[in-house]
Amino acid sequence: MKNQALATDLRTVVTRLVKKLRKQSTTGENLSMTERSTIALLDQYGQLYPNELAAMEKITTQSMSQILNHLLELGCIIRTPSQTDKRKVIISLSPVGKEVLVKVRNERDEWLSNALEKSCTPDEIYALVQAIKPLKKLVDFD
Repeated sequence: MKNQALATDLRTVVTRLVKKLRKQSTTGENLSMTERSTIALLDQYGQLYPNELAAMEKITTQSMSQILNHLLELGCIIRTPSQTDKRKVIISLSPVGKEVLVKVRNERDEWLSNALEKSCTPDEIYALVQAIKPLKKLVDFD
């Protein structure tokens, strides 16, 4: 298979799998994809400035501000004034935000684990295990 055809097939199947996974969490239904991603970034990094989050999400600071306002309304984040610059705030996950993240991940992992068990042979599961490393390389490629 040529790389172009592989790229098309891989993009198509990964996109469809991501869309399907998004639908498998009732907990995450009231959050946009960017809001869920923002929560995941805060879980990964602990604390970030809004402009750092905007850069990581590749959106404007104004759009990030709207996302953070919604997450604050839902109780998912905490805004703390910066110790070094009182004009800035540091964003971190609240206990509610951590709980939402864990629930969403668990719901999706449970669905995917069940789907793997019921639709794949042991050899296919082994092939998927072997594919994880090159897929991670693709994710990290810039």
